[in-house]
Amino acid sequence: MEPFQINIPQVQLDDLRQRLANTRWPAELSGFGWERGVPLAYLQELAEYWRTSFDWRAVEEEFNRYPQFTTEIDGERIHFLHVRSPEPDATPLLLSHGWPGGFLEFADVIGPLTNPAAHGGDPADAFHLVIPSIPGYGFSTLGSVGWSVPRVAGAWAQLMAQLGYDRYVAQGGDAGSVISQVLGLMDPEHVQAIHINMLMTFPSGDPAEMVDLSETDVARLQHLGAFDADGSGYMKIQLTRPQTLGYGLTDSPVGQLAWIVEKFQAWTDASAKVPEDAIDRDRILALVTLYWLTATGGTSAHFYYDGAEDIKRAVTGASPPPQSVPVGVAVFPADLFLPLRRLADRDIPTITHWTEFERGGHFAAMEVPELLVKDIRAFVRSL
Repeated sequence: MEPFQINIPQVQLDDLRQRLANTRWPAELSGFGWERGVPLAYLQELAEYWRTSFDWRAVEEEFNRYPQFTTEIDGERIHFLHVRSPEPDATPLLLSHGWPGGFLEFADVIGPLTNPAAHGGDPADAFHLVIPSIPGYGFSTLGSVGWSVPRVAGAWAQLMAQLGYDRYVAQGGDAGSVISQVLGLMDPEHVQAIHINMLMTFPSGDPAEMVDLSETDVARLQHLGAFDADGSGYMKIQLTRPQTLGYGLTDSPVGQLAWIVEKFQAWTDASAKVPEDAIDRDRILALVTLYWLTATGGTSAHFYYDGAEDIKRAVTGASPPPQSVPVGVAVFPADLFLPLRRLADRDIPTITHWTEFERGGHFAAMEVPELLVKDIRAFVRSL
């Protein structure tokens, strides 16, 4: 393992600002909001802020305070944070991100999870954190095809073994949720439990599953249908033509910005009119900048292509192999997938903890970090 520090050459930051200044903007029709995509005036203002006011060096300074490393696993260089708690008996916790996320999204939970005493919590709730980047995201390389969810989960198992953690808890949202679940199936001898904040449940076609649905369950099925009809275009492109998409995302910073910021508008709390109403603007731009500076807009999309078969099996409602470790589920109302409890119990009979929140969305660690931290603590305390 090699120590790692973030230090982007100034020439790359200067190039980003120059590209933003030279953006070739499209025309825009009048009379619509976000339903056709990111509004022109909003994106122009955000891009100008990115060019003139956003401070990437502050991001580097913040994260370089934490121990970071790279190690080679299965032919790729894996970047990860390893932040140990001052409490020697802390529980090891593996945090996995998804798309369009990255290790930066956990900025506001690192302190409370590793050092609860310093944040008004109980020292007994402390965690040692391992936060890796999926191959093709951020500073983790991707040089070959085939990095499906099971392969990533296998790499995480190797990483935790290299770090000497014999028992640990796996946590994640988005793809990190699926990775954590597969990791529990692959390595139950070492995975103590799983906590997830996005659980996907799909009907199998059995009419008995649809009997006596509550109003909430009906609404969630309608939400799923609306996502498939209107919100899944990005997924279908990344599932089928990631390389083609990558050219635009790698060459145009505004293209990369629009591709990501639309999801922060669609997948955060419904009360948020613009993404910054839910998540700090600089936090969002930090993630976008990470994708841009590492040229991983395209490589991150390949994760969808390599996971296409896993996604197809899930949407048919086919039950996965039985999970043997305890599972905790946090449900945030503005997430892009909202699970039905009866289907969740069908798929995961070991669910021991289930929390329904009244606010928050897909990016829980960024949007409602205090709620996510509280739920992780409560789940692990119950084990």
